[in-house]
Amino acid sequence: MLDQVKKIIAVASGKGGVGKSTTAANLALALQAEGKKVGLLDADIYGPSVAMMFGVPEGQRPESPDGKSFMPIVAHGLETMSMGYLVTDKTPMAWRGPMAGGALQQILTQTNWGELDVLVVDMPPGTGDIQLTLAQKAEVAGAVIVTTPQDIALLDARKGIEMFTKVKIPVLGIVENMAVHICSNCGHEDSIFGTGGGETVAEQYGTELLGSLPLDRSIRERGDQGVPSVAAEPEGKIAQSYRDIAVKVLEQLASDSSDSGPEIVFE
Repeated sequence: MLDQVKKIIAVASGKGGVGKSTTAANLALALQAEGKKVGLLDADIYGPSVAMMFGVPEGQRPESPDGKSFMPIVAHGLETMSMGYLVTDKTPMAWRGPMAGGALQQILTQTNWGELDVLVVDMPPGTGDIQLTLAQKAEVAGAVIVTTPQDIALLDARKGIEMFTKVKIPVLGIVENMAVHICSNCGHEDSIFGTGGGETVAEQYGTELLGSLPLDRSIRERGDQGVPSVAAEPEGKIAQSYRDIAVKVLEQLASDSSDSGPEIVFE
């Protein structure tokens, strides 16, 4: 039930492996730290990761008070829902596109979301059925595109931006992940994936570079431990970077005066 959700934002990427889910998790927590009531929907049907990232024990299932809807599982203060709550860690989702789209529609619309200022949707990588289903079934206020600075990732990021443009969902900005590696021994900074890519793409599409995150081992470790960086070290430098991104996202949402829902455009 989405009637109590004020804004929905999609966190997406053109390809996998760029830290999209980590960004979605920490962005949701950062928005909460800014005083917002926040939910997190794991729309990556084939590879759900929210349960592990938020330390939800394997086997914990959402309650269904009426046998038709789900109660979200609260983790670190967020209302969360994921296909990972409904299957085991070892269950492969060997489904064709329409089945995955149907599953997304079910967990999106049949979850009893409370009064939320923002529902963050962690999208699967790519530009396929799940993305189109979300655009058709929900009024999405905007999308955040996650990429890394190397050319091949930026190529796919452009495809993601183009896809959201076609379905009339505004792109709120770009988050550049793994922008620089800082040696834990000597402190030397090395831009191993290149530099300036996210800013270049943002300029090309008239959007904003919301922030850059380093290639930092602690970000990965916190996610694996079930306590994302913003929750684990709320006063730390990494958490502040995510909070800065959250502030920019909120500013973009506040400046969007459009009341019209998304429209599918076929060319």
